[in-house]
Amino acid sequence: MSKKSLAGMMLGVVVCHFNLLFIGCPPLQAQAPIPYTQSLPAQPEENPLFASDDVFEFKLAFNYKELMNDRGEKRGYHKATLTYPDKSGAPIQVNLKVMARGNRRRNPAVCRFPPLMLNFSRKSTPHTVFEKVNKLKLVTHCIGEDLIIREYLVYKLYNIVDERSFRVRLCQIAYTDMKGRRNPETRYGFLIEDDKEMAKRNQGKLIPKARVVRMDRTDAYTMAKLALFQYMIGNTDWSVPFRHNIKLISPDTIVAPFPVPYDFDYAGIVGAPYALPPPELGIKSARQRLYRGYSFSDKTYREVINFFNIHRADIYKVYTGCDLLDKKYRKQTVAYLDDFYKTINNPKAFRNSIVKVGQRNQEKYVVVTGLEKE
Repeated sequence: MSKKSLAGMMLGVVVCHFNLLFIGCPPLQAQAPIPYTQSLPAQPEENPLFASDDVFEFKLAFNYKELMNDRGEKRGYHKATLTYPDKSGAPIQVNLKVMARGNRRRNPAVCRFPPLMLNFSRKSTPHTVFEKVNKLKLVTHCIGEDLIIREYLVYKLYNIVDERSFRVRLCQIAYTDMKGRRNPETRYGFLIEDDKEMAKRNQGKLIPKARVVRMDRTDAYTMAKLALFQYMIGNTDWSVPFRHNIKLISPDTIVAPFPVPYDFDYAGIVGAPYALPPPELGIKSARQRLYRGYSFSDKTYREVINFFNIHRADIYKVYTGCDLLDKKYRKQTVAYLDDFYKTINNPKAFRNSIVKVGQRNQEKYVVVTGLEKE
């Protein structure tokens, strides 16, 4: 790499870091200093819903009792209305349907309030902020708003690692019972871009889950960044071949697909009390890091380590610059990230924790019970 290129990259990092000082919580999406293995066409314009980092406030009204009691396997949609203020403050109301979603978090024993799927009709959304969406995932407060903020920030972290990732929008929602039997309840949550829209924005298509794809059949550089990112946040709750919390995107059938992660509530950096690692992995806590990627070339490892080092300030700023986090959690998270950087910048520690483990994974991967049934 030329000195001129390296200087340009470092200038970009400084500019990005300067901009982040003026943002409350989420960071801007940084540009990757190393080209992707596969060049893709320029991305189309961002959906306005996800183009802003401002907290989006709205009211969501539905039959509370009816929805809360419909959390089984054969659940259905329920009528709802969503109301938000336009730029002048005038209320805009949109009719939609909502349904409880998710796997573990749909269980009442885990989450008092389940995550929701918002299903909009194209007929009711013209000239609204939802005009470019059909379905949206809403991650709700479950057992606490602090966990919502923490998981939301992990998505913003991965926006730095790879711009071809899910867009999210932090929200403050006033949940209202249509029957008037409950007082309105205002909580934080966040919206996640639809997977098909994410694929389309990135000039690709989703690869069906029925098509089994191993890690070593994906784009190597993107896969290595993702695997090291999951190690950084302490997340073992993902699988490429079983498509567990991973989407695979490809512009055509010839080009190797690139992976996109989602659902980070089991990550150690989030600290959800229900996030217990499966016994097959042999770790006692979700905060205990375990590399779950395959082995990569020395060149790819160097590029990925270089990437994380160049964007270190951006990554830390996601947490140190967020006023919604309590000081204790911020301090713990900075220390958690410090440990990650000590590992990747110590050749011996990196070889023992990443390289050797990746080689073992490629020879005999530990499959978590239940993923093959999803």
